[in-house]
Amino acid sequence: MEPTQTHDLNRLTLTQLADFLRQSGHPRRLIQLAYDEDLGDPPHDWTGEMMFAPDEQSRAVMRARESGIVSGIAFLGDLMEVFDPSGQIHWQAKVDDGERIEPGMVLAEFSGNARAIVALERTMLNLIARLSGIATRTAEFVSMVQGTKAKICDTRKTTPGLRAFEKYAVRCGGGTTHRMGLYDAILIKDNHLAQINLEDLATRIEGGAYMTQSKGARVWFVQVEVDTLEQLRRVLEIQAGVVDIVLLDNMTPAQLAQAVRLRDERGSSVLLEASGGVSNETCCDMAQSGVDRISIGGLTHQAQSLDIGLDAI
Repeated sequence: MEPTQTHDLNRLTLTQLADFLRQSGHPRRLIQLAYDEDLGDPPHDWTGEMMFAPDEQSRAVMRARESGIVSGIAFLGDLMEVFDPSGQIHWQAKVDDGERIEPGMVLAEFSGNARAIVALERTMLNLIARLSGIATRTAEFVSMVQGTKAKICDTRKTTPGLRAFEKYAVRCGGGTTHRMGLYDAILIKDNHLAQINLEDLATRIEGGAYMTQSKGARVWFVQVEVDTLEQLRRVLEIQAGVVDIVLLDNMTPAQLAQAVRLRDERGSSVLLEASGGVSNETCCDMAQSGVDRISIGGLTHQAQSLDIGLDAI
């Protein structure tokens, strides 16, 4: 079986990751959708057109109104391409993604056509605030596991359509990118295993590896979910190199520590990932069990947007 880890997105810098996501076309399509839902067809901001003359100029700054980790600055240029294709707005970022920001800090400056600036305002703030909230929440969990080997990972529990942005935000907060979708990795969960025995799993994975290779796919890793230590024992019996990661679902810290001992006793290189029931109260104990990764859906679906505003000056 060929090595499964072919494209680890976590080796990319934030700039490289933003470029990688941009090449997929997803950010541009999402921003275009946001433009369409706010300005309609044909596009109009009737309030802006009423309050400002066609050539009227203005200046504004985007400011943080609470502390946190900023994310989304890398996509300001993409926003401008959609909302201001004629280049009527001049802008300059004052911070980089991943930086800690404090109330009153200027994140970016804008000058140019007043109508264009106010038409851009809400979508831009919605995006930056949402992503910064995710980055901030991620950074909180990352700080909880300092001193352990555990990495904080995202999941596919993202806002439909916003995954590229939200997973980028997790990286800004110091987290780790899990698979982007169903197309770039194999994660065998309970519903996949319901009709087969774990003894047949290695054969299925081997066949799947050849299938993806024959179709030119780049599979990042193979992961299997277990919810008992007995299931883990059986997975660890599979030939080395077939399974890259085992997902330990809804186990207590004591069970996670037992799982780590089982893995280490066998001399296996399989990574162990804890998932389920992860909270501010449980994360530290789970990390101290010795697992390699902790995946948290709440990084994205429980994050609160950071308070960020645009002020005319």
